[in-house]
Amino acid sequence: MGLRRKNKSPPVLSHEFVIQNHADAVSCLAMGLLLGLMFEVTAKYVIIFITVQYNVTYTTDDRSEPIHFYEYGPKDIATIFFYMLIAIILHAVIQEYILDKINRRLHLSKTKHSKFNESGQLAFFYLFSFAWGASILTAEEFMTNPTLLWKDYPHSRMFFQVKFFYVCQIAYWLHALPELYFQKIRKEDIPRQLYYICLYIAHICGAYVLNLQRLGLILLVSHYLVELIFHASRLFYFSDENKQKGFTFWALLFVMARLLTLTLSVLTFGFGLARVENPGFSIADGNFNVLTVRISCLAAICLTQAWMMWKFINFQLKKWREHIQNQIPKKKITYTKSKSTKKEPNRANFVNGAVKLEDGASPRTRKSKVL
Repeated sequence: MGLRRKNKSPPVLSHEFVIQNHADAVSCLAMGLLLGLMFEVTAKYVIIFITVQYNVTYTTDDRSEPIHFYEYGPKDIATIFFYMLIAIILHAVIQEYILDKINRRLHLSKTKHSKFNESGQLAFFYLFSFAWGASILTAEEFMTNPTLLWKDYPHSRMFFQVKFFYVCQIAYWLHALPELYFQKIRKEDIPRQLYYICLYIAHICGAYVLNLQRLGLILLVSHYLVELIFHASRLFYFSDENKQKGFTFWALLFVMARLLTLTLSVLTFGFGLARVENPGFSIADGNFNVLTVRISCLAAICLTQAWMMWKFINFQLKKWREHIQNQIPKKKITYTKSKSTKKEPNRANFVNGAVKLEDGASPRTRKSKVL
């Protein structure tokens, strides 16, 4: 009986070593930050990474309890960094304990394997973010009263849930950048993923910094619902290729979400904020309601929606062409089969090299001449 060969561990600090152990290294770093809360010397520095900063408390005569609001500032970078570490850890946990086990059962190809992992990770994130954002919208009155999107601008003071939501959103999409290396994403897929990751970071950070959190929250929730349906349909398709009805439902919601985004954007930047325009541009007060900023924001949103619609139309046309090409060979096969079945009765008339008539009579045989 031969001895089993042990798998050689990769060299320390090599690419393979970093990829295999990145989740453990990040967990140790996050645990070290949490342990810093136990000591008074380091607690005042570590608290910046863990808790939400820039708390502003107001007390009114009508209410006995104070109202807590939050603003943004440079310390948010430390908080975003910590929750980016948490996102990397959760990414590794979902990949190892859920997606990898499903992949072993499905036996997918390399191309489908990478797409399955991408859709699985994004489906979990979109589901969590949609539920969280929808709960915030139900607590507020943004959906029932659209004038709150621009009324009393600038909205520099946020509730805890709103600010924490934006911090987690920025942290997640920033963590997606190193995950391109950790997950060994193929070179062909890197440009496509970089496009939408950078678009998410730019739009979410823009809404956060420009005090457009209310508009950004509504647009994110509607967009996340559409993306959740798409990636869930993709997962069902990989498990069974006959399950394609979800893509039809996604296509309808995709067009509706683009129309909703354009409508609310034009209504907010073109009509709402234009009527309450403050001529003084003040970064300290968080007031960015000037013509240049409004046009830039509206142009960025419109260009992004146009690019998404262009990709959507090309995707639908590609699927339509593939469907037509798959139908053409089937028609040719049925046509050739029908021809072959017509010739079979004629072949049946030949028995042992002699021709057999349909009435059962045999052909007249010639008499051999006797010499």
